[in-house]
Amino acid sequence: MSAMLEVENLYKTFAGKPALEGVSFAVQEGEIYGLLGHNGAGKSTTLGIILGMVAPDRGEARIGGVSVQRERANALKRVGSIFESPCFYEYLSGWENLKLLSTYSGPFDRKATEAVVERVGLTARIGSKVRTYSHGMRQRLALAQSLLPMPRVMLLDEPTDGLDPEGIKWFRDFILGLRRDEGITVLFNSHLLAEVEQMCDRVAILRQGKRVFEGAVKGLGQEEKIFELDVDPWDKAAEFLELQGCKILEGGRVAMPDDLDPALMVAALVGINVRISAFTPVRRSLEDFYLEMTR
Repeated sequence: MSAMLEVENLYKTFAGKPALEGVSFAVQEGEIYGLLGHNGAGKSTTLGIILGMVAPDRGEARIGGVSVQRERANALKRVGSIFESPCFYEYLSGWENLKLLSTYSGPFDRKATEAVVERVGLTARIGSKVRTYSHGMRQRLALAQSLLPMPRVMLLDEPTDGLDPEGIKWFRDFILGLRRDEGITVLFNSHLLAEVEQMCDRVAILRQGKRVFEGAVKGLGQEEKIFELDVDPWDKAAEFLELQGCKILEGGRVAMPDDLDPALMVAALVGINVRISAFTPVRRSLEDFYLEMTR
């Protein structure tokens, strides 16, 4: 696979305060890539730079090898996006909004628009005024608008924010279907880590404007075996396990190196008069890993 989207050494300050400090990553063609971080970590600034809406102090974003900063129109011609809160003309219908907004970037294509509206499930309400739309319908309209350039790359900024569980699942299945059927490349940021874990191939974690991690979601952080312990006395058990090369985590959890046998550790703890009520293997989730990386 080749890189469809590249972000190289981005720096950006606002009012003298750093927003991005040397952020770099690459998204491969057909990949779903998640951008994670707390509010203020730099996620939306990064997407804004990729879309050419924010000028970086240093660095460059490239889509299909074309620089957004030097050839914005050419770089973005096959890019669809939902950035921040989508805005529409409330007094116009969904159809009229799509017709008007699509002409900003090219000629209106009725057949393509009808196909996109059907695909996002808005056919029955596309003639209604947007002011009558629910939040979920507005998000579907935004998705329809983002698909009208027939994009090869989708940039999504908190696309499921405010949706109910049914809406979130629909959106997830829709994006996975786009990748499966059309090989579309997707970059999105989200606070819903469970959704990111189900959708993404890889993630980057930003903290205070810096990239602190990049890697595959599958097996994330599982180079060590994690166990949840209920033991007494805890301090004595923790001291012993640390001497064996284990790492003590929060919440009564222990990360054990792969070369240690848990059964032997249990026997050894019993041998030093530690009472063991539970020694349970756990799977470290993306949320666990994210919290460790952003503390």
